[in-house]
Amino acid sequence: MSNFKLLESFPNRTLDQQYEVEFTCPEFTCLCPRSGFPDFATIYVRYIPDQKCVELKSLKLYINAFRNQGVFHEDVTNIITGDLVKLLDPHYIEVLGDFNIRGNIHTKVVARRGKGKFEKIAQELRQAGFMDGRLRKNGTDFPAEV
Repeated sequence: MSNFKLLESFPNRTLDQQYEVEFTCPEFTCLCPRSGFPDFATIYVRYIPDQKCVELKSLKLYINAFRNQGVFHEDVTNIITGDLVKLLDPHYIEVLGDFNIRGNIHTKVVARRGKGKFEKIAQELRQAGFMDGRLRKNGTDFPAEV
């Protein structure tokens, strides 16, 4: 089910400081494994790189490869997170799958992983109940900063 082989990385050239990288993939599509109907979502990816960064064209091809795959919302969010962790080994990563309403149900799935001090932050966010991975700040609805 994983499209891992499509992902590529490049060396992080700014190792002297920690910084966040954020991507929004607003045209994510996969298929419902039960009905075969298409599911649409916006996938938010935020990470703090360590030694590597993800190459954007490869990320686009990777995300688009889910288009004809039957996969549950929970699974695909965790697959994307796991593949990016495998590729990048980032200090911290958060992937939010915000799936369009279907059958009167709006699904959001968030997966977080961290290492070192960021592992504790990821655990605290889960325990604090930040299920959707977002804090409302100044009226915005964008994923919160670490």
